[in-house]
Amino acid sequence: MARIVIVEDESKISEILKSYLEAEGFEVLVTDSGAEGVEWARREMDLIILDLMLPDMSGEEVCRVIRSESNVPIIMLTAKSSEEERIRGLGLGADDYVVKPFSPRELVLRVKAVLKRSRREASPAAPDLAPAQGYNKGTLVIRYGEHDVVVNGNVVSLTPVEFKALASLAKNPGRVLSRAQLIDMVYGYSFEGYDRTVDAHIKNLRRKIEPDPRSPLFVQTVYGLGYRFSGIPDAD
Repeated sequence: MARIVIVEDESKISEILKSYLEAEGFEVLVTDSGAEGVEWARREMDLIILDLMLPDMSGEEVCRVIRSESNVPIIMLTAKSSEEERIRGLGLGADDYVVKPFSPRELVLRVKAVLKRSRREASPAAPDLAPAQGYNKGTLVIRYGEHDVVVNGNVVSLTPVEFKALASLAKNPGRVLSRAQLIDMVYGYSFEGYDRTVDAHIKNLRRKIEPDPRSPLFVQTVYGLGYRFSGIPDAD
């Protein structure tokens, strides 16, 4: 049974979401405090639904704190509907972004999709997939079993979305993947606004894996088309 924390200061929304999620078999905890949401996130929760407008601290700050400690999936829930706000939220490491007003049924489907992706990526590598692959003489090592990367000998944690994006590109070396294709591979479904969403995740990924994010070696932009992985595989 997945454990979900709803961090939301509007009790009516919390009650509706809790009811829908519990009907699907989830264990649901509710708080209107960002600080308490951070504490719950430290207790092996499976997913956080996070409102950005909270009484004690901003949802953005809650997301920053959680991301500095954990890769637990985060779905932002907010009335901030502008594209820039959405990109900012995803740039902080959120896995998905839902704008109020919303359909509770749609949110439940998104919760299931994020959890499914997170669990699949956290499971051991499939038999036909190497548990790890190095590139550029060990500069970058993608560890599929551990769901992280090693950059110049240092282990670097990636969010589920970042890892899935990198893995999707690395499994298609040299092939240009459009933003729409990446969204479908990463999220398992398509939605509007994918161009800027993908760009935000790639920007975060580059900060973590590239020697110089402004001149990337591994995840390169093919202007007008999408992205491709250009790492040179290490010999076995």
